[in-house]
Amino acid sequence: MPRMLDVSDEVRAEIGDEEAERLLTGDDAPRSYDCTSCRTPGDPETDRTSTVLFVGEETAVLAFAHAGCIPSQVVNVSEEQLQGAVRSITGDSPAGGDAPQNVPGGQAVLGITSGLVLIGGELHPALVVEPTAPIARPGTTGPGDDFLPLLIEQGFIPVTDTAELPSPLSGWSVLLAAGQLHAVLQPGAEGGGQIAWWQAHQALSVTDGWRAAVNKTQRVLIYAAPVGSIGQQPREDLLRDALDKAAAGGKLVAASMPLAGTAGV
Repeated sequence: MPRMLDVSDEVRAEIGDEEAERLLTGDDAPRSYDCTSCRTPGDPETDRTSTVLFVGEETAVLAFAHAGCIPSQVVNVSEEQLQGAVRSITGDSPAGGDAPQNVPGGQAVLGITSGLVLIGGELHPALVVEPTAPIARPGTTGPGDDFLPLLIEQGFIPVTDTAELPSPLSGWSVLLAAGQLHAVLQPGAEGGGQIAWWQAHQALSVTDGWRAAVNKTQRVLIYAAPVGSIGQQPREDLLRDALDKAAAGGKLVAASMPLAGTAGV
């Protein structure tokens, strides 16, 4: 009997009491699984295990994770994100590199790069976001770049010292499924569910070290800079140098956020 399995109230509400009890008694629970966050093996009979339900517009997928990685929860995603997660889980998704995403209005695409940032002697998982062109404020035609002011209005904080941890940003989170990055989510309008601020065209692979760091800290640091501030850096030390330079020039904002749907992690 998988005594270590956790089915949260919100997951139970989605799948129904009958299916929840079948999971808890072991009828429908897996004998083993690959954690949907860290991708290492788990056993619900010996490991504290969370049920994680990914819900799209038309389909839903029940996945399992180490309770230390993600608590039991419902994660609302787009159908495209859900299908991408399914491909990742089944191994049909190719490895990703930097994953661009169209921004509202289509003025540019956002490039995103994963890396580890050393702060206070500890490695923190980070994502660095940089557009491919200046971002105009919605409803305007430019030619100014309002990327950083728009993010500051959302709660991102200007960075003057990269040795300090960015402040938590309420309502935002990072969607990591099957050990790959799928989206950065922001609060929806008028108190609605989260929506994608950035979404990968294909799941973005991250290193084992990055996954190990996020499993330890349970938070992801998001750094954002205007076009031309960071560039493609082949090594993490060069990436840190570029972040330091952008911060010194007043061209860097940041925030920290939990994994998707885990506001209190």
